[in-house]
Amino acid sequence: MSNTIGHILQLTTFGESHGEAIGGVIDGYPSGIEIDEDFIQKELNRRRPGQSKITTQRQEADKVEFLSGIFEGKSTGAPIGFIVRNTNQHSQDYEEMKALFRPSHADYTYYNKYGIRDYRGGGRSSARITISRCVGGALAKLALKQLNISIQAYTSQVGNIALENDYHRYDLSKTEESIIRCPDEEKSKQMEDLILQVKKDGDTIGGVITCIIKGCPIGLGEPEFGKLHAQLGAAMLSINAVKGFEYGDGFAGTQMRGSEVNDEFIRKDDGIHTATNHSGGIQGGISNGEDIYFRVAFKPVATLLKTQNTVDTEGNPTLLKAKGRHDPCVLPRAVPIVEAMAAMVILDNYLLQKTTIL
Repeated sequence: MSNTIGHILQLTTFGESHGEAIGGVIDGYPSGIEIDEDFIQKELNRRRPGQSKITTQRQEADKVEFLSGIFEGKSTGAPIGFIVRNTNQHSQDYEEMKALFRPSHADYTYYNKYGIRDYRGGGRSSARITISRCVGGALAKLALKQLNISIQAYTSQVGNIALENDYHRYDLSKTEESIIRCPDEEKSKQMEDLILQVKKDGDTIGGVITCIIKGCPIGLGEPEFGKLHAQLGAAMLSINAVKGFEYGDGFAGTQMRGSEVNDEFIRKDDGIHTATNHSGGIQGGISNGEDIYFRVAFKPVATLLKTQNTVDTEGNPTLLKAKGRHDPCVLPRAVPIVEAMAAMVILDNYLLQKTTIL
């Protein structure tokens, strides 16, 4: 089972949703970075359950404990070990599911691949495992801050309620004012109403998260199999419930002509830039210095509070009525996860580029 991401900056995660703790080890993190633990905890709080009426009402403190790699408030260059203890598991909610395969979950594939599965909340396949990613991403953000690289994601679509693709139209500083994490007040209210209705129906719904990376230097990414957009795409597609990734104009660009989407080069006071940014800040798999922007599609949460048809581990038809505390829409809590994965990919490629040019 592969549990590590990254080339130079590497995050290895461990733990299960109903185990003692979730944790990780970050290797290759640069030394001398001031570690703001309050900031890291705030990033975790953005992901944790029980934030609002549209998220699961589980109450987890999600308090991070650092075990190594930090001394006198700074990173030492040694591996940074951390854990977040699980404190509010209701394992009994899953007792009736231990011999069933939940529709659209990882139960069936895990069982066939490993011959065993942790049925309590999905075990290793649970979205709770993304806690480790948020810690790694928060640390990456602290390092990127010194490089004036910022990462901002927001909910741009829930169901059929969508914002314009052009992120310049919105004041992204208002994102955290919305429980949906949507910077448009009117659309945010519509999305909230839709999620509440879906929740009332015992159902779930998906949507899209948009992410913008500003200040990324030119030259990140490898020209063949390590293209920057491919690494970002792989990182995003590794997040639970993600079904799609596109950057720049993405699929919409297929409806246009080359004369409409080519980014012409111009001279500005501080150097060479592109007049437009249909490429999404990446050309030939390498960052070109413009804003990097991409969109991530999330499917509806697979756990429904409705009766569904399924089979047991022997293949016998049966019915499933899920219990427990589940999100009707994962997007608000997934925004910090998208940012975290982007931050780790960018910092990893920055460190890789530094070794390339030495």
